[in-house]
Amino acid sequence: MLNEPENKDDIPLNAAESPAVVIELIHSLKVKDVMTNAVLAGEKTQTLRFIQALLRENKVSGVPILEDQKLIGIVSIEDIINALDKGYINDIAENRMTKNIVSLQDDMPLSFAISCLNKYKYGRFPVLNKGKELVGMLTSSDVIKALLIEMNREVLRLEKSQKPVDNAAYHSKYSEMEFTTVHYDFELAGRASTEFKKALKLRGFDPKLIRRIAIASYELEINQVVHSEGGVMRCSILPDKVVIVASDTGPGIEDVNQALKEGYSTANEYVRSLGWGAGMGLANTKRVSDEFTIDSALGIGTTVRSVVYVNSAKEET
Repeated sequence: MLNEPENKDDIPLNAAESPAVVIELIHSLKVKDVMTNAVLAGEKTQTLRFIQALLRENKVSGVPILEDQKLIGIVSIEDIINALDKGYINDIAENRMTKNIVSLQDDMPLSFAISCLNKYKYGRFPVLNKGKELVGMLTSSDVIKALLIEMNREVLRLEKSQKPVDNAAYHSKYSEMEFTTVHYDFELAGRASTEFKKALKLRGFDPKLIRRIAIASYELEINQVVHSEGGVMRCSILPDKVVIVASDTGPGIEDVNQALKEGYSTANEYVRSLGWGAGMGLANTKRVSDEFTIDSALGIGTTVRSVVYVNSAKEET
């Protein structure tokens, strides 16, 4: 709804505690870079019944009311329900619309908009230009989508600027590998585990061993993307074992024993809507590991260490 509180989690980004790359993007982007430009609007002389049909036909929960392109109010689905209940559905919007509106300006820093989204818990905000004309709408989904796109572009830029890989060193039997993860960057989620798996294949490791390591590294990587503020995935390929260490900064784990139970998850609805957060990550990692440890501190972060021995008789089940 427009400027109506919803049961939403805070947008999982902020200018104070997010990873450096996210902070840089938050400060470089403006509201106009992120907002949705196409806006459905109504007029003050239209009846609430007419606006009810407008909402239904366009499958939206509210519309801004404009006069000479200036925002003068909002009619939400709740306003329509009240009108139906109290018998004034044929009244005009000007008489019944919500006039106390919290809005954003299109040239505001994105960091300010994120603070407003977290503070007011509204579903969306109208965006005005300097002339007080309505030019767009902003939702938390708009912010997350834009930041993921920008982070992906930044990663691609950094990858192109990296020096060529030393093939002789890469194909040596043993090595150290390291990748960073970014909170809610599902675009690149799984990159580290894919590279770990590729390196093990090139070195001729047993397929069953590779599968166990791939499961452990993928589960830990996804956990970082979903639950932490960003972290590092490290893989040490040694003569007798492969060690995966996942270290992150973030909320930490309040109850490690509970977190290890299959199906237990603290993922929010947004993450679940994307198909993640089934609550199997740590349980799966422990299951395929020969050694498994967790060191977690609330408000600081978590480090998980998974070890798979080269000559292990353990099977991935």
